[in-house]
Amino acid sequence: MLGLTVGALVVAALTAIAAGFVRGLAGFGLSVVLVPVLALTIPPAEAVLTGNISLFLIGLTDIGRIRRDAERSAIPIGLIALLCAPLGLWALTALPPAWARLLIAFVSLGAFVLVVIPLGKIALSRKPAMGISGVATGFFTGFAGMPGPGMAPFYLRGKLPPRVARASMMAIFLVTTPLAAIMFLALGIGGLETVMLALVLFPAVLVGDWFGHRAFGRVTDRQWQASVAVVLGGAALAALVKLLA
Repeated sequence: MLGLTVGALVVAALTAIAAGFVRGLAGFGLSVVLVPVLALTIPPAEAVLTGNISLFLIGLTDIGRIRRDAERSAIPIGLIALLCAPLGLWALTALPPAWARLLIAFVSLGAFVLVVIPLGKIALSRKPAMGISGVATGFFTGFAGMPGPGMAPFYLRGKLPPRVARASMMAIFLVTTPLAAIMFLALGIGGLETVMLALVLFPAVLVGDWFGHRAFGRVTDRQWQASVAVVLGGAALAALVKLLA
């Protein structure tokens, strides 16, 4: 079914639940969890497209939350990301599949490192930091279907309340992911079968996202930051272990 065995579909559905939970709790991370696992059984570009479609669909369920809580910084970061997404897509299509799988796994690891590594006395002013975040967000959107690693350091390391940081990242996802999906389909990457896979997995994503939202409402700010780092680190290590195995 959809190019996958029954066993692979079960694994994909379970991964989608975990990915949805991470996204509901953290505001990002769905593709960080989902794409590396899917890329082990389907072409990496199709795995990225599936992640982008899933992110867009789940984003539609949070429009009210985004309008209420997101910070205005999401607008310039999102616009810059839209301009840079084609660069990431070019890199994805230019690389052999084996290298793309490897780099996608390392993007997962990078998301964890960028969030937890201490910056010491080095700090950028807000506007340059927003520009770098927008470029990185756009590149990772096109290359790995993972806008999160580009924007996570800006929002998670800042002084914004988790509610605002989370909604701001969701707003950027809602803008960048449909464009990335359209670019993929226009270039002949993926097709109806890939879109159907994303739709089949969406109920699992929705279930996980619901539990993630409930968990977010029960944790303190520090617990939220720690849980995001732990989940990202675990997902990255799992992706690397499966890739190397």
